[in-house]
Amino acid sequence: MHRPSVGVVGAGKVGSVLAASLRSAGYPIAGVSGRSEASRLRISTLLPGVPVLDPEQVAAASDILVLAVPDDSLIAVAEELAASGAVRRGQPVLHTSGRHGLDALAALTRVGARPIAFHPAMTFTGTAIDADRGPVFGLTAAPADHALAEELVAALGGVPMWVAESDRALYHAALAHGANHLVTLVAQSMDLLRTAGAADPAAVLRPLLGAALDNVLAYGDAALTGPVVRGDVTTIRAHVDALTASDVDDATVDAYLELARATARRAEADHRIDAATAGTIRQVLDEADWDTMAHIAAGI
Repeated sequence: MHRPSVGVVGAGKVGSVLAASLRSAGYPIAGVSGRSEASRLRISTLLPGVPVLDPEQVAAASDILVLAVPDDSLIAVAEELAASGAVRRGQPVLHTSGRHGLDALAALTRVGARPIAFHPAMTFTGTAIDADRGPVFGLTAAPADHALAEELVAALGGVPMWVAESDRALYHAALAHGANHLVTLVAQSMDLLRTAGAADPAAVLRPLLGAALDNVLAYGDAALTGPVVRGDVTTIRAHVDALTASDVDDATVDAYLELARATARRAEADHRIDAATAGTIRQVLDEADWDTMAHIAAGI
């Protein structure tokens, strides 16, 4: 089967892996662009023999164009390509931004391109290990381009998820909250374990966090365990006393208090704890906030 050629503008961690995966699936890679030393290394490692071209040359050489550039650069890159005349009428142009939908490619749409938002819901290392992860792709496109988008997702071993243009920012916020904030949360937990004397915090957390993640993905709020859902006020008070008494950074204390509040709200909403217990938990957490503010004020 003849496959259309693909060009990728932006050989970062995402663009280089997508290009390598599409190449493995039988799509010729007409060219890629990449200016940094890291991008050039990824191209030579993952895409040997593929021409390294300027963005306009990539667009002109390819049947399908992929813009794998940072979110804040996407609109400017689209406008530059539209002004260059390199993008042809009817040419599919995909971008890999989670936040943006089709509006970000408005300049290219005006010259007749077929815009597709094509976001892999996955964290990337920019190495070959990314190729087999089979992520969900958050897609937005005109109905006439649904088949093409899903064909490319299938070639990449992924799963399509259609996202309305108006929901792109909410979709991306959900991913950032779950993945990016998870990294912050786990890093904070590791710091606390080191302070408590753990020589290998990752070894302590790995089985616990793996089980917790598997359980919540399977069962939602029903997977919740711990002192908040048990209504164990004395344990929560001991936690906040230890956090505020130890040499723990304010951001970690704040994160614990806010997440405990959020957990109490969810536990109360599904009747795991009653309103009185939830109120007592909130009072303990509020008192910890006041103590922290008083400590900061005293230091000033």
